[in-house]
Amino acid sequence: MGDFIYVLSLVTIGVALLWFGYTLIIGKILGRLNNKVNPGRQEKNRGNSPGDPQVCPICSSKLIKGDFVKTLAFPSLTGGKDRFMHIRGCMYCLEGNFERRCPVCHKTLGNNDILLARMFERTFRRSHVHVLGCSLCKRVP
Repeated sequence: MGDFIYVLSLVTIGVALLWFGYTLIIGKILGRLNNKVNPGRQEKNRGNSPGDPQVCPICSSKLIKGDFVKTLAFPSLTGGKDRFMHIRGCMYCLEGNFERRCPVCHKTLGNNDILLARMFERTFRRSHVHVLGCSLCKRVP
């Protein structure tokens, strides 16, 4: 009876390790297949909307690894986890390659116009950015 329990425990541990390894390897393979991006892209990837992750909120071009959106985050005035921020854009729309549009009012933005946003900092997840509008639609008359 003791040999049967010993063999059963070894089989259970083996099945658990096989399942874990299978899901880990398949997850890595599928993750690489889903994240393939043409690094030499010259034109804007269509089908992206401003709210999608890893997309410039101004020109909606998909950002590849190493591309960043130029921002300026101000310290919180209330001591909370939300901060006010200015979004200038990515390197593609700042160089004039793509049309710059506000995701709120859909007006065409110039090179000196910015997006006004609020950034909510989270402890265990990525920070959330909520775009309020641009310097044209949020201008005080």
